[in-house]
Amino acid sequence: MSAGKHFVSDPKDLVRNSLSGLVSANPHLALDEKEKVTYVKDLATLRTKQVTLFCGGGSGHEPAHAGFVGHGMLTAAVSGHVFASPTSSQVLSCLRRVYSEEHGTLVVIKNYTGDVLNFGRAVERFKSESVNQGKPLPKVAMVVVDDDVGVVNPNDDDEGGVGRRGLAGTVLVNKFAGARAASGGSLSQVKEVAEYVISNTFTIGCALNAASVPGQGLPRVLGDDEIEIGMGIHNEPGFETKKPQPADILIPSLVDHIVGSAPFKKAHPGRAGRIILMVNNLGATSNLELGLVTKLAVDATRNCGLESVRVYSGTYMTGLAMPGVSISLLVLPEDETQRNELLALADQSAQCPGWVNQTWIEDAGCTDESAMAPAVQVKPASNETWEKVITLAYRNVVADEPQVTLLDQLMGDGDCGQVLLSGATAINDAAQATQLPLNDPAAALARISSIVEDAMGGTSGIIYCLFLDGLAQQLRSLNVADNASLNTQLWGQAMLGALDTLYQYTTARPGHRTLIDALEPFASTLAKNGSLEQALDAADKGAAATAHMQPKRGRAVYVQQKENLADAGAAGLVSVLKGIVSALQ
Repeated sequence: MSAGKHFVSDPKDLVRNSLSGLVSANPHLALDEKEKVTYVKDLATLRTKQVTLFCGGGSGHEPAHAGFVGHGMLTAAVSGHVFASPTSSQVLSCLRRVYSEEHGTLVVIKNYTGDVLNFGRAVERFKSESVNQGKPLPKVAMVVVDDDVGVVNPNDDDEGGVGRRGLAGTVLVNKFAGARAASGGSLSQVKEVAEYVISNTFTIGCALNAASVPGQGLPRVLGDDEIEIGMGIHNEPGFETKKPQPADILIPSLVDHIVGSAPFKKAHPGRAGRIILMVNNLGATSNLELGLVTKLAVDATRNCGLESVRVYSGTYMTGLAMPGVSISLLVLPEDETQRNELLALADQSAQCPGWVNQTWIEDAGCTDESAMAPAVQVKPASNETWEKVITLAYRNVVADEPQVTLLDQLMGDGDCGQVLLSGATAINDAAQATQLPLNDPAAALARISSIVEDAMGGTSGIIYCLFLDGLAQQLRSLNVADNASLNTQLWGQAMLGALDTLYQYTTARPGHRTLIDALEPFASTLAKNGSLEQALDAADKGAAATAHMQPKRGRAVYVQQKENLADAGAAGLVSVLKGIVSALQ
């Protein structure tokens, strides 16, 4: 069993200390440390105004459930140990605290054996206390969430929902029931909306690996060539282990599984129309990847004939730091009035740390064309000299890319050669396709700058772009309208002006071990005497000198200087300049 790495002192105190941190960061919350119950600080006033509701379960699923305590969602949440249900005594203490004699209380339970038994026993104990005190039976209602379709084969007839667990759909139940309670709904109305969400929400998860448990480690490990469909939020095995797939294949297959599952088809034998889509981070999925998953899930639901009228994407219910996602579909009513009522609850603000409120604004589009800058129209044109320069510069970069890459691997992040080659390739392809206005030097440089931006990216890409932009502006200011108006010395003067433009946005200067150490000598020499050969020699010597310079800019600053290794950016620029000079000779 792998130990796993965690920020933890004593695992036994982790949950209590974590809840204490949550409350410290959210002044509207209070904490019963002994029973590990998080509740709204104005509880005494709140329970005289509305139905109260609480949820809970084992810890390790944060922000669920304590992160959803606040006006508009839960009144309280009770937390057990990591991946373990709270005891019935803990749940009972929570129920005693939040119970509203006037309006009643809803208890939301996830469909796990420990949760159902402990929450159920707490409710029965609370009822017995009332009877023994000569009071009428308390107004307490319970709902059990079982949105998981990841343990159900799509072809099975799942009559009883056996084995269907409560997953991220529980958060949607809390959201809608909490909103209904906050808007003045009765206990029966709050329970009704909760039951609708439960009956019409369907969730499936996919994990790239199990989650390490503090103090215990990883219970099992998936191979590098394995992912698991349907893995539970407590590391329970899923229904299928398979090889990793590209996201644009995997995510649609998860949506297809939901729509094809027996619970979904039983609830919606006809065509389901509008839905609320929830894409949930199971704990260790990057936001970058989660955005991709969300986009693909929206596309996949659309391809299934479903319209996602609301999309929630974020971290709602985790399995500690499980690398994976879950996808939930809440099918909305066909009746427009009922649907709009639910959407109003969805859009109602919830004041709790775990829920991100969305603002819905009507899309009116852009109707003021005058507010949009006019696109610059350029007409592509061929030019033999330009095309030869571009071709030979490209070939030189192709030949030198391995060496430039090696230099950057030793002193940087290793991508300089490939990034430069991407830019050179894109420019060469555009020239070969006659997409450049090569009869107008300034326009050609401006277009090449745009191509470089799209193809290269990164710091070196934007440096090239700024220089090319400045060079195009200098040619315009020098009234260069065509190629015949140019000579090498004029090019040098324009390059010095372009360097001034570049210097407005970077502090890199000669001697800082960057491509400036090759670019500045080339421009200065060319402006001085118009000799391409001497300018290239100056650039070559400038690049070579970087091997003995202390890095002052770029990632090389963080790497110990290695003797006799030139700067990769300077070397790459010299490769381009050699191609240009050889073409013009």
